[in-house]
Amino acid sequence: PLYRIAAMMKLSPPTVRSMEVARVRRDNAKPINAVDFFHDGSLLITSSDDESIRLYNCMEGKLHKLVYSRKHGACHVRFTHHPLSVICASRNSSNDHALRYLSLHDNQFLRYFNGHTAPVTALEMSPKEDLFISASRDSSVR
Repeated sequence: PLYRIAAMMKLSPPTVRSMEVARVRRDNAKPINAVDFFHDGSLLITSSDDESIRLYNCMEGKLHKLVYSRKHGACHVRFTHHPLSVICASRNSSNDHALRYLSLHDNQFLRYFNGHTAPVTALEMSPKEDLFISASRDSSVR
């Protein structure tokens, strides 16, 4: 897997200087607000202010799946431990600050997590367990 190769690679200044941009995508109509790699580096997920969530295959450099969250918006998207399941924060004007567990397979929300009273500012998955943590402008961490 890619993460084992990366763990063996030493990042020296000459190595970093030799790196290049591999691919540029301009798929979104509005700014991208989050990016996340799947743990093995094979997939990339993005969320955007245009209410889209895009799943890219990193090996091929191609868009693999496009879903929209028009009702709730999407930001701070993160992979769970399954490549077709993500968690994301709402981004809409209805003061709904919930987190949503989304299946990319069928674009269905599997669970809602309520509690924040202001916009979510950070969202991270545990690298070892199916746990996540979120922070909000309401000064809370949940």
